[in-house]
Amino acid sequence: MNKDIEIMAKTIYGEARGDYHRKDGGLTALIAVGNVIMNRSLASGESITEVCLKPKQFSCWNVNDPNRKIIENVKDNDKIYQICFVTASKIIFDEISDITGGANHYYSKYMKKPPYWAVGETPVAVIGSHIFLKL
Repeated sequence: MNKDIEIMAKTIYGEARGDYHRKDGGLTALIAVGNVIMNRSLASGESITEVCLKPKQFSCWNVNDPNRKIIENVKDNDKIYQICFVTASKIIFDEISDITGGANHYYSKYMKKPPYWAVGETPVAVIGSHIFLKL
């Protein structure tokens, strides 16, 4: 369980730490990314670690993504990482409800065009810099 918390926390940190200080993001943005991870884990029966580390699912874990080195080297005393860790723990222990309407995918709203898998899909939420979908 501790490995799942750590991996979810690092994934949230890698994917959404920049949203924490946004007016349209904040803690809600961190929770939303965690909700997607949990929704995928519950639907697939895979562990949180398996879901997060599956190739090409969460870009922060991609080998050439600059966030990979950041999350691999994040220190426990990093304040935003600490928030991500507590958030991950609360999501895993069902102390935070799903705020995404069951979303299992998201992408950055800064992309010039949506990814192929999002074309024609209706977002269930827009939080921080991400568009959330239930596919």
